[in-house]
Amino acid sequence: METKPKIVLSSQDLERLETLLYALGNSLSPDRAALLAELGRADVLEPQEIPPTVVTMNSTVRFTVEGREQFCLTLVYPKDVDGQADRISVLAPVGSALLGLSVGDSISWPMPGGVVQVKIEEIVYQPERAGEFHR
Repeated sequence: METKPKIVLSSQDLERLETLLYALGNSLSPDRAALLAELGRADVLEPQEIPPTVVTMNSTVRFTVEGREQFCLTLVYPKDVDGQADRISVLAPVGSALLGLSVGDSISWPMPGGVVQVKIEEIVYQPERAGEFHR
């Protein structure tokens, strides 16, 4: 069995994500259930303590899928996607996979049609690194 990499969340992101998931009701889809499981295994730090190499909400991250497709997207809450191609919802399968990982980490993540390998290449922008603690 493959070991999942450690993930780190800010207390603010955790609170907002738990509120979002509970607002969606009792019927958790597999994607939502996977995100809830990730929240449960995370190390939680105050926003000011988040390392600059960790993917947090509203971070722009460069990552690869299956070692060949490269993307650079901003991880956002569903309400902030607004149909923009450079954003990915935390409720999307790959969005959930990105949350809390550090540069260099990779994780196998279930997707429709199978499991994919997602690897974090670079954090282009992270709100905490920029001193934006109340976004």
